[in-house]
Order: sequence, then C-alpha cells, then structure tokens
Amino acid sequence: MEEKIYVIGIDYGTDSARALIVNALNGDEVATSVKAYQRWAAGKYCDPAKDQYRQHPLDYVEAMEASVIEALAKAGPDVAGKIAGISFDTTGSTPVLVDGNGTPLSLISGFEENPNAMFVLWKDHTAIKEAAEINKLAYNWGTDYTQYEGGIYSSEWVWAKMLHVLRADETVRNAAYSWVEHCDWMPALITGVTKPEVILRSRCAAGHKSMWYAGWNGLPSEEFLTALDPVLSGYRAKLYDDTYTSDVKVGNLTAEWAERLGLTTDVAVGVGGFDCHFGAVGGEVTPNVLARAIGTSTCDIMVASYDQIGDKLIAGICGQVDGSVIPGYIGLEAGQSAFGDVYAWFKKVVAWPLEQILANSTLIDVATREKLIAETMDQIIPQLSAEAVLIPIEESTIIAVDWMNGRRTPDATQEVTGSITGLKLGSSAPRIFRALVEATAFGSKAIVDRFAREGVEIKEIIGLGGVAKKSPFVMQTLADVLNMPIKVATTEQTCAFGATMFAAVVAGIYSKVEDAQKAMGKGFEKEYFPIAENTVKYTEIYQKYLKLGEFTEKEL
Repeated sequence: MEEKIYVIGIDYGTDSARALIVNALNGDEVATSVKAYQRWAAGKYCDPAKDQYRQHPLDYVEAMEASVIEALAKAGPDVAGKIAGISFDTTGSTPVLVDGNGTPLSLISGFEENPNAMFVLWKDHTAIKEAAEINKLAYNWGTDYTQYEGGIYSSEWVWAKMLHVLRADETVRNAAYSWVEHCDWMPALITGVTKPEVILRSRCAAGHKSMWYAGWNGLPSEEFLTALDPVLSGYRAKLYDDTYTSDVKVGNLTAEWAERLGLTTDVAVGVGGFDCHFGAVGGEVTPNVLARAIGTSTCDIMVASYDQIGDKLIAGICGQVDGSVIPGYIGLEAGQSAFGDVYAWFKKVVAWPLEQILANSTLIDVATREKLIAETMDQIIPQLSAEAVLIPIEESTIIAVDWMNGRRTPDATQEVTGSITGLKLGSSAPRIFRALVEATAFGSKAIVDRFAREGVEIKEIIGLGGVAKKSPFVMQTLADVLNMPIKVATTEQTCAFGATMFAAVVAGIYSKVEDAQKAMGKGFEKEYFPIAENTVKYTEIYQKYLKLGEFTEKEL
C-alpha cells in the first residue's frame, strides 16, 4: 500500500480551536476536533459595554492539546507516527504582553486573573484613542509608518492595543518585557523558541498589523515609538527586524510537547499566520481573485503580482505586504468589522422576550422551557431568511448601514456606528433583517469598489466560511449587489485546511505553497450568479446606502 503522509492544521477562532488532520498527498481530511475555550465561554475577562475582549492563554493551550489528542484518536492508531508537520493560524491582531522568557504575563503568579495580562482579542476596541494618536503622529512624522497599512492604523491592531494596556495598568507595565502575537506564540511554545528576541515573527502579522516594512528596516523607529509615549521606550530593541513567511520552519516539536500531543519530535512546525490569510490559501486563492472569509466579520484577501502593484499604495485597506499570503506575491487585506455579527445582534434583539421573560416562566417545567428556548433560538435566523427572501426588493423602504462594530474597510475607524432608516409601523422583523443583509452586502461592495478605484483588478470572488456555506439568501444577495459570480469553496474549514497546506510545505512534502494547493485543493461546491434585474435595483439602493453612511459618519 502507498505510504500516507499526514499534516495537522490548527485553527484558532474567536470561540474555539480546531485541529484538522489531512493526508498531504491528496488533501483528504482524516479527522478533526473542535474544542471551545472554557474561560471565554464562561464570559470571563470581557466587558462588552467597554468593548473589552480578552482571552486567557490557558484556553489556547488546553484547546490545542485536547483537540489534537482527540483528532488523533479519531484518525486511528497508525496516524500519529506519520504526522510530518503542524502549522497554526489565529485571529489577529491578538497580542499579549510577555516577560523576558516570552511567557504571557497571565501565566505568571499574581497576574492569573488580570485581563490586561491576557491576549487582547482581535475585536477588542478599547484602544480607539491610541489608534488616533498613532495616526496623527504618523501623518506628521518624516516617515508615514501607516502607508503600507492602508494609510489608517486601527484600534484592532497591536501597537494601539499594547499602548492602551501599558497605560492602563501600572503593575502590568512594570512586569512586561515585550509583546507577542498569538500566531507567533503557538509555534514558539511547542518548539521551545520563546524568548522575544528570537521568536520567528510572522510576516503576515507584522506587515498587516504592526507597521513592519523591510524598506525602513522593520518596525517603526524607537524615536517614533517614544514620541508616541515613553511607556514604549525600549520595546523596539526587544522585538524584531526580520519577519518570516509561513512556508518557513520554526523548528521541531520539543520532547515535552511531542509527549503531550502524542506525536514525535520529528514533526516540523511552521511560522504562523492569520486565519483569513490561511483561509484564502485553503480556498485556493490565485492572483486577482478576492477570497472572502465570511463569518462573524469578513476578511477579504487577495494576492497580486509585484508588476501589478508596483509602487502603488492602496488606500483605505488593511495592508499590502510582500509574502503575507503566498510567498512571491503581494498580499492585500480588507474586510468588514461585522457581518454575521450584525445578524447575531438582531437575533439577540428579537430573542429578548425568550431570554428575559420565557426563561423565568413558571407555566411550564424547566426542561421543556429550556428545550423550547433552544429550539426557537436555533430557528430565528433560518425563519427570518425564509421570510425575507420573499419580500420584493422594491417594496423595502428600510436602508441600513452595517457599522455596528465600527468599520474595517474602506478607511478603518471604530468610532462610527450602524444606522437604520425608513422604518414604518409595517416594518416587520423579516423586513428589517432583509435590510441588514443588504447592508452587509453593500459594505462588501464598498470594499470591491475601493480596490477597483485603486487600480486592483478583481476577476473572481471566492466565498469561504460558515455564512458562505450555510446561507443561500445572503450569498445570492451578495452576488446581486456585487454583480459578480461567487464560488463557494468545498472545504468546510478553509483556515485549518490552509494551515495543513503550509504544514505540508514546511515538512518538505511540497516545495512551494502553489504546489500544495494544486495537490491538496478540493475545488468548489457551488456558484452564485447575479440576477440582472436585482442588480439594477440594488445599484440605486446602494447609492442611498452610501448617502446614509456619509450622514451617519458625519452627524452621529
């Protein structure tokens, strides 16, 4: 029989981690396991009213260990010894302050329950003020360090977050030595290469979120950082000048981690990256194709040739970085701060009586009550979708703007808010839901239009992730608004699948990412085509969306 070679991709999402085992010779998925973050699930360390979202490193460690062990058990007894490589993708920017050994402060005595000593999740928006200060200083500095990040630095990114935490917490500030991104810490942890100065830092994370650029010798200068705030003094020297693409090997599993995971020390571990970038690779992105990871938020990824980009600076996106997606190409990132989260917000509004009234009812027994609530909650979005799709486009008077969690692109700002207008006494829940779906599609069109305006050609769109696979109503609306076909990737877990492709390259099974894509890729399961008459109608409504957005940003 032909010998099989396996790889593991570990994908860290917002709520859970997934380990995926794949046959690297043909891309067949062998086994998978998903483990939730227990502390996060309990609501610890977060304060939504303050936009504070923190995660404990033990959640990451425990989820990794449990998911890998369970996936290996599902795969069968002969697989563990044939694992060749592991690669990680994570949310981002999700950084943490560390000590001189590279240990997150929340793993040190005295800081175990301190949210400021934990990873600051991508959607934490506590650093809006700091982001504004970074932008103001950069625009008046000799070198505009934001120019390869779309020209606007975001509160979702590492320097703003670390500056906010250092200012907010003196005890953490005194204990901190440096910082590390989640996607860099995981490979460092299991290979034993944890000291901040020697961790192999991800090109993907550094270029898109920390203002790293080879042309100015890495990160912003010490002078810039200390002018921003003296609390950043010394950090530049304790970080990095060089970065690495995700086809580079960090090292091998340490003996400790090989034993804990049930693997061997022969397993190669790759440089990490961000989930959406790996998802684009797993979804078989190629030049001039926009890969859209559509979930709670969206992350839009493209790769473009050096000749196409040339000296262009693409304004208002989340960065243009050499090799951040596929080595040998410029990686371009954009996205929406909320997509599925907009629907989840509306679901929560609609479900208020269930959670606050029915949950306390004494008319039915507890078990029946809980089952009734769970069943109803599960059906809210499907039923809203079923009703909304029946509403003619021209009947809707409701226009919404999708900035409920701020705006990522075009032109990042977390200070804007969502808005809804055109409500009447006859505005039913399905009609409002339809307007929200249209709003998320209009937000997507604003991104596509920005790329076009900046001279970046988009020939094709790929849909990745949960919403792309689960909601025909949303995807058809998106195709109609964009007036472009959208292909949906077959692979259920494109981020983890992309991680397995990188793991196969790191392990030496393939010489480059494109070869792994060709050998392991699973193609596309469905394609949505725009309906011409809908596209015409949406062209007019989109102009109203733009006007409402302009008013919302200016006046509200």
